[in-house]
Amino acid sequence: MIFHLSIDARDPQRVAEVLAELLGGEATPFPPVAEGSWLAHAGDERNTMVEVYPRGTQLIEAPGKGEYMGTPGAPGEGGLSATHFAMATQLGPAQIFLIAAREGWPAKYCKRGGAFGVIELWMEGNRMVEVLTPEMQAEYLAATTLPNWKAMLAQRDATHRIMA
Repeated sequence: MIFHLSIDARDPQRVAEVLAELLGGEATPFPPVAEGSWLAHAGDERNTMVEVYPRGTQLIEAPGKGEYMGTPGAPGEGGLSATHFAMATQLGPAQIFLIAAREGWPAKYCKRGGAFGVIELWMEGNRMVEVLTPEMQAEYLAATTLPNWKAMLAQRDATHRIMA
C-alpha cells in the first residue's frame, strides 16, 4: 500500500489541483519541505496524498535528527523523469479526457500487456500518470497479482530461451 508519493512540476499548484480533482479530493499548500509545494489529498480512508514539488527540487537528508528537506535544484534534461504512478479515480474516461483537454495535457488510452487498461495522462506534457477508471482498476487488480507476474516472467524467460 502506498500512502503518499512525491513528484515535481513546473506549476505545483495546478498539477496538485488536477490530481485532487481526479482523486475526488482537494489540493492544499505543502510548505514544510519546499516553498511552493502542494499536496493533492484523495480524502479517502488511507489519507492518500501526492506531494507536488517545484521542478528541480532535491530532497536531502537534514543534519542530525531533523526531517528531510527540499532544496532548489536544476531540472533534468528536457524536464523528463522516470517518475510516474498509477492512480485510481471514480471518473469515467470521457471526464478524464475532458480534464486533460482543458489543461492542454496529452492523454490516451493504452492496454498494458493486453491485460489492463490505463489512460496515460501526461501532466505538463512530460510527467506520466496512469489514471485507472473503476473498470480499469478491476482489470489491474486481477492482472497484477504476484502469481500472475511470476507466470508472465516465466513465460517470457521460456520464450527468450527458445529464440536464443
